Amino acid sequence: MIGKIYGTGSYVPPNVMENDDLANFVETSDEWIKERTGIMRRHIAQEEDMVYMAVKSAERALKNANIIAEEIDFIIVSTISSSVVLPCAACEVQKEIGAVNATCFDLNAACSGFLFAYNTAQAYIASGIYKTGIVIGAEKLSNLIDWKDRGTCILFGDGAGAVVLKAVEGKQFPLITHSEGEKGKALTCWQNDFIHMDGQEVFKFAIKQVPKCICELLEQNHLQKEEIDYFVLHQANRRIVEAVAKRLQVEIEKFPMNLQEYGNTSSASIPILLDEMNHKGIIKRGMRIIISGFGAGLSWGASLVEW
Repeated sequence: MIGKIYGTGSYVPPNVMENDDLANFVETSDEWIKERTGIMRRHIAQEEDMVYMAVKSAERALKNANIIAEEIDFIIVSTISSSVVLPCAACEVQKEIGAVNATCFDLNAACSGFLFAYNTAQAYIASGIYKTGIVIGAEKLSNLIDWKDRGTCILFGDGAGAVVLKAVEGKQFPLITHSEGEKGKALTCWQNDFIHMDGQEVFKFAIKQVPKCICELLEQNHLQKEEIDYFVLHQANRRIVEAVAKRLQVEIEKFPMNLQEYGNTSSASIPILLDEMNHKGIIKRGMRIIISGFGAGLSWGASLVEW
């Protein structure tokens, strides 16, 4: 058995912070940020907490999948920014959407989180333990940002995305994930502190490891890169996405981006982008998509999705 994506949903706060607005906090400009990151604006939550955004994305994914909440067997929420420790965010989502039959838990793998949660869901479905589930990436990173640190405050935004997976007949694809804790100091957030990042170290790590793991995934699935319709990467930085495309020698048009609108939303970036592509009709049934996440841990990986 394999988990097929039957529906997608997302939520981003309506409150928008433009690049020029950040000049109120740090020495920067719209031109400086766009040149280095590709980001033009980000959405910053005001009244919304992380659970609220997760709930909204789940509700929209259920509607898109035409599935009622009682059919859901499991809910996984990937987040590093939950406002609740107990109960877990996934149980809060269960309560709000009425998924009374679901097993619920959270997962923390930062910007790789949605990919790791998606792979966990696929393992459950392949084993026959569960048949239908929701995987959510949701973040309120604005709570973890030092707005006087130009190296991080220009990058991050808030939002949530979700997919509904349903078991269908089929062979499970190989799943590629890696971690390297020895280099974890490149991106940290200690309790009662802010996110700290060595941007150059993260950049070098991403442009080296992401193409390698995508090639590893292609080899294990006996596919050529030309057979992939889209490469949906974690939306961290335009330069990273462009560098990965160049190293793979794949045209940039196959690497959709929305980071210019949302910035880096960590766990939420891949499912938000998938939802946009789905609702715009960019993704068609039968297409092959590679999703790839990378970030703190350090952790990274890639998975093949047949839409």
